[in-house]
Amino acid sequence: MTDPAAVERDAAEAASAFAHPAVAPDVTAAYGEHPDHVVDFYAPRRETGGPAPLVVLLHGGAWRAPYDRQHVTPFADFLSRRGFAVANVEYRRGSSVPHQNAEGPVAGRWPETFDDVAAAMDALPALAAAALPQADVRRTVVTGHSAGGHLALWAAARHVLPYDSPWRLPAPPMLRGVVALAPIADFVVAEELGVCGGASAQLLGGADHWEERLACADPAALLPTGIATAVVQGRDDIVVPQQVSEAYVAAAAKAGEMVGLTLLDAVGHFPLIDPAADACAVVAEEISQLAW
Repeated sequence: MTDPAAVERDAAEAASAFAHPAVAPDVTAAYGEHPDHVVDFYAPRRETGGPAPLVVLLHGGAWRAPYDRQHVTPFADFLSRRGFAVANVEYRRGSSVPHQNAEGPVAGRWPETFDDVAAAMDALPALAAAALPQADVRRTVVTGHSAGGHLALWAAARHVLPYDSPWRLPAPPMLRGVVALAPIADFVVAEELGVCGGASAQLLGGADHWEERLACADPAALLPTGIATAVVQGRDDIVVPQQVSEAYVAAAAKAGEMVGLTLLDAVGHFPLIDPAADACAVVAEEISQLAW
């Protein structure tokens, strides 16, 4: 049973993170025809003496429909004020209708959620060049929070997908690195812990498809990537516990790859994207280490 004090702390952290008003982007561009096929661009608010690195941001929310990119717009603005160009990506998520075996709306769509992230990543260099000429797409870092952290890791691993995967890239993506924030990075461990009410299994289409789709979707199964990767995780996270990140880092080590893991004391799930929290500055520094 979860400690009531931990639940109370998590609620307070979530309230703080969601208290910031949404920040409108400078430009919005479409990467496809669906209403969710859009990217919001934020120009760097601070002069960096040249082109600014591009941070691609993938929001979390357990891949469920009620949680869209709006809740991370204050975080996108925070990064832009640190001198980054930012691309806040939307993608199709699960249905808004509660699932019979789920706690709330079903998580994700197969294959649409993955179709969208792949399409957005492929379109971003050209979209960013047109929308934000000051962005240096040669210095791109992908970041994401929670379910978005999963998608960030997945986007950087498309070149190691099974050969018959429609999302496979013939070569590693042109990325400086990935900074995954409390990511759902190991689906097996996440399911064992009941993370987000079994969202990982829902994303893959349920138990009937778990085994066949795991190799195409689970970051812990897509290693090594050869892409510089850092994970930032709160030790007090009760939404996506640190065991999930630790399992991913261990899987990477077993595959011969070193993944940086920063564990933050007295930090839960939401301070990582809360501009008012010290943890958010740590995240920005991790991105800077890869980008500059």
